[in-house]
Amino acid sequence: MLAVPESERELSRQARAGSPGGWDALFKRYQLPLYVYVFELVRDEQESLDLVQETFIAAVRHIGSLRDDAKFGGWLFGIAHQKCIQCWRKQGRENTALDELSAAPPEFEANPAELLISRERETEFLRLVEQLPLPQRSVLLLHYLEDFSLEEIAGITGTNVGTVKSRLHYARKALGKLLKENVA
Repeated sequence: MLAVPESERELSRQARAGSPGGWDALFKRYQLPLYVYVFELVRDEQESLDLVQETFIAAVRHIGSLRDDAKFGGWLFGIAHQKCIQCWRKQGRENTALDELSAAPPEFEANPAELLISRERETEFLRLVEQLPLPQRSVLLLHYLEDFSLEEIAGITGTNVGTVKSRLHYARKALGKLLKENVA
């Protein structure tokens, strides 16, 4: 993620001190991005809501382990990532796929037909992304949608930077192959 505003660092400090106001502000800031990330991994609305709630509960319990208030976002996403892995293990699922690579949305005029076509393409694209293995989907989501750096993703996923780079590379390659297969 980009530089953390000083106010967010202060909110993290307040949360560490047990301030309900600090936690409330951090919850509001991270609630939606965490939900999007978790939903892309588990693909179940209720399960995603539960996992986001569990993530914040774990964060409240373990805020003392956060060593740098500027890294609160990465730390929180790391907890969410581990909660998703636990969920998958509980469900006995194999590693499957999830992440999004789309750059900027296509520019179009206020034409409903173009909007409909764009949404159909987006749905098809997401269907293809879901075919990627979970580790590849996860790093794509964190990098392209949540704007975390490679180093931050390594910390969130518990891997090294080289592994993150490799997963991004292979995810892009696999997604390109899937796109070609589905265009033909």
